[in-house]
Amino acid sequence: MDDIGQKDEPEQSGFSARAARIQDVAKLADVSTATVSRALATPERVSLEARARVQEAIAKTGYVPNPAARTLRSQKTYMVLVVLPDLANTFFSKILRGIEETLFEAGYGMIISDLDGSPEKEAHFAAFTAAGRVDGAILLNGHLFGQSRDGEGSPARLSIPLVALCEAIPSADIPQIEIDNRAAASRMTQHLAALGHKRIAYVSGPAGNILERERFQGFKDGLERADLPYDPALVIPGDYTIEAGVRAGQILVAQTTRPTAVFCTSDQMAIGLMRTVFSAGLKVPDDISVAGFDDIEFAAVAEPSLTTIHQPRRELGQAAASALIDLLQGRPSPKRIRLETDLVIRDSVVPLR
Repeated sequence: MDDIGQKDEPEQSGFSARAARIQDVAKLADVSTATVSRALATPERVSLEARARVQEAIAKTGYVPNPAARTLRSQKTYMVLVVLPDLANTFFSKILRGIEETLFEAGYGMIISDLDGSPEKEAHFAAFTAAGRVDGAILLNGHLFGQSRDGEGSPARLSIPLVALCEAIPSADIPQIEIDNRAAASRMTQHLAALGHKRIAYVSGPAGNILERERFQGFKDGLERADLPYDPALVIPGDYTIEAGVRAGQILVAQTTRPTAVFCTSDQMAIGLMRTVFSAGLKVPDDISVAGFDDIEFAAVAEPSLTTIHQPRRELGQAAASALIDLLQGRPSPKRIRLETDLVIRDSVVPLR
């Protein structure tokens, strides 16, 4: 009896003796093979009820789609290139999570390119993209392939949809997903001024970066609205890294007349600066208040916890991926999307004593 039962089971299911086919999934889910294909490639075009039946049938049959055949039929790779300026920067972690989960829901995967300031890498990925290895790209590097951040040079000719994320590319007629950096920096500056701080230092981002230009202008806007003078001697150059924060902290502790507050335009710089201030025997916020920008994961657990500007990083990634999917599937996408930021008040900033 046991032998008979074991023999009958494959015949009843029809799938154990051979690899499951898309026709098997369609029959079990009571849909057409076209519906199965759409449920896998463009699930948003299939009703939730039909999609659930297809997924259940796939689980029961063990069907594995053939990506090579799918690509050959559609002339699509179902892959998206995500271009980062520096993968080591923890700021990008939640952005990548938002991009990946949104692409996955639509049936796409992603390839991450870490340019790390290398022209050779940029040329490689430009050629990779031009060769049709991906269907679209999300650019977080602030410029098109072949151009500088200032728009100089000839952009590479790419026939795929592009989306700019975080760092806008003003010269490019593509969707731009960002925050209002100028307004956010002004809000932080005004917050420090409202607490009685009149000498506010500013640790900048890299020169020429569009984020830095907007945040610096926001800093000056905030000073003006608080009726405080702008003092270029209180501006310290940086580049958004922890190391730049350490260098800025060394400059501050060496001054005989120090500012009472410092606004770092990234959390990493703020954390590096606080570490240097502590090492010099000063206290944050008793001796100097410190504010950041971004609200990375370490901001809330730093000692003291960091007052900062919260960027909705996961939502930014989701918005960029959604905009690109719209373009890939022939739907229009807004040319500019700005997400809201929040001022997060923690322990690193106190009223002037």
